[in-house]
Amino acid sequence: MLGARGGWRALRHCASLSRAVRLRVREALGAREPAEAVRVQGWVRSVRSQKEVLFLHINDGSSLESLQVVADPSLEKRDLTFGSAVEVQGKLVKSPHKMQNMELQAETIHVVGPCDIWSFPLKMRERHPLEYVRQFPHLRCRNNTLGALLRIRSEATASIHSFFQDNGYVHIHTPIITSNDCEGAGELFQIETSREEKESVEKSHFFNVPAFLTVSGQLHLEVMAGISYSEAVEILKQAPQTFTFKPEWGCDLQTEHEKYLVKHCGEVPVFVVNYPYDLKPFYMRDNEDGPQHTVAAVDLLVPGVGELCGGSLREERLPFLESRLQRLGLTDAYQWYLDLRKFGSVPHGGFGMGFERYLQYILGVDNIKDVIPFPRFSHSCLL
Repeated sequence: MLGARGGWRALRHCASLSRAVRLRVREALGAREPAEAVRVQGWVRSVRSQKEVLFLHINDGSSLESLQVVADPSLEKRDLTFGSAVEVQGKLVKSPHKMQNMELQAETIHVVGPCDIWSFPLKMRERHPLEYVRQFPHLRCRNNTLGALLRIRSEATASIHSFFQDNGYVHIHTPIITSNDCEGAGELFQIETSREEKESVEKSHFFNVPAFLTVSGQLHLEVMAGISYSEAVEILKQAPQTFTFKPEWGCDLQTEHEKYLVKHCGEVPVFVVNYPYDLKPFYMRDNEDGPQHTVAAVDLLVPGVGELCGGSLREERLPFLESRLQRLGLTDAYQWYLDLRKFGSVPHGGFGMGFERYLQYILGVDNIKDVIPFPRFSHSCLL
């Protein structure tokens, strides 16, 4: 139990908090007028104590810029350190400095969560390489660069959803676990039960069929100028540089090829159309051309990244689909897809955009791992 004095102090603290208006750091920095009673919560980015004044900078992740807090040195505490979580209450006033609009004159500083600065992997006033910060996915949101990337990622997600919502599209959550190989590459992660469960069910499948983690939602869902795939291959064959993967008609374009094509076309987005029939998934529309058999597929290549979007017209003609699935031995597995053509199908197309690649493109980030909050890749599954 709290003592009488401690209890009254806690009550007074709660009463004062109820009168103060809580602001995010972004809101405080953008305020047009001073405010008498506000409280701001965040992490301490810097502490500087002078004889007559204590300076703090705090940030809550809502802004790249931190909010300066000016306080009496008597408010300094032992656990008021870089990285600690604090709640500051006071007056929001115009800052005398040209570089900032507002600052907070603190009346109380409450350390909500102390931080051991010696073991905390992010250090004050140190610019950590992204490779270093990547080791701490649970803490890297506290890094300025990664915090900004997460805010942009959030805005981009909302904007894309808003665009489709405003244009009459319906948002559908496609399955994460699927029995289908959408891209036709066979490079899927298969889902299995634990060893003990597998033994108990005598090697039967949990879903009665092999199940995988999906690589695309396009199969379940059912701008254009550029060069043809054939033209792209000829450009690559005549290139003055040597590629790791030799360009040949019928082979997939590698990232090095895609980046060269973008450079060749003047560092602008490039559409590559009409890919080889045998290179693409079964659902892409047969162009019925020759002698080089192609499908009505398109990839959008952008500077610095390579492929950003991939799409195609879908094969709406039932006989074509049936014939191809039969040759591939997939008729039974995709009977449901054939039903979509039997029961009121229409000519249509679809595309998928790599969202992380989009973030790479607009932000100029070299490594895709740095635009993903919790990246997963070979030999690494932190957290």
